[in-house]
Amino acid sequence: MSRTLEENLVGRRVLITGAARGIGAGLARRLHERGARVGLLGLEPELLEQTATTCGRAPWRRCDIRDRRAVEDSVDYLADRLGGLDVVVANAGVTPPARIVEGDPDVMRYAIEVNVMGTYHTLRAAGPYIGHRNGYALVVASSTTFSPLRGVHGATRGGAEELGEALREEMKPLGTRVGIARLGEIDTDRTLIDFDGVAVPPPRGSALARTSSITVAVDALERGIAGRKNRIYAPSRVPGTDSVRMLALRATEMTRSIELRAHAAVPARGRVEGEGAA
Repeated sequence: MSRTLEENLVGRRVLITGAARGIGAGLARRLHERGARVGLLGLEPELLEQTATTCGRAPWRRCDIRDRRAVEDSVDYLADRLGGLDVVVANAGVTPPARIVEGDPDVMRYAIEVNVMGTYHTLRAAGPYIGHRNGYALVVASSTTFSPLRGVHGATRGGAEELGEALREEMKPLGTRVGIARLGEIDTDRTLIDFDGVAVPPPRGSALARTSSITVAVDALERGIAGRKNRIYAPSRVPGTDSVRMLALRATEMTRSIELRAHAAVPARGRVEGEGAA
């Protein structure tokens, strides 16, 4: 007899980054409701403590995932509090809309440090704990990499996805599974807030203006973790979506090529803080 989703989650020890708000907080609460034991990492102590309180006074720590030593110390702390780890969810990330030629290099550097190196630090630190036949790592990536309005985001989240693919091969002999979650536009703070914290509404009528609720993402991630799935999509894929995506990509490339040719014709202008069990 097959096990139910809830039976697959009871007692699982799960570490979640980016757990102060949005998808991370929602996932932590959902998994706690299913009987899992969660450990939380994030940047906002007050919100982390609130989430931890709703998760049965779960252990938490403030941690900037760009800081390797802070991540290692935090993962060790939470693994000790939980008595080990079965799952790590590399969810923390930023979505700074930016261009390349006219973009801000600091935005690019920041996004790489968070989305790529932060994911690397998280997976590296948690790897020894999930290196067993019930172990599972979930990397939250993006399905919006073809959008010119998410160029930096797509490139950095794509890098995080490749880290997940590499970890899958590395951990396979141990029985550990690795999943990649490709999320579309989910209605979170990260969707709507620019790098400097200013709200940036997407262009009217664009695909980015059509968002899905956090519940859609949490439902998909919950099922993925319970089944230790290789691929997770939210919203779920619809037959033909990949073909539509390729057409969109080609159209985007053509538009960008025209814009760049026009631009080329113009002369250039001369660490760990705070911890608790809530």
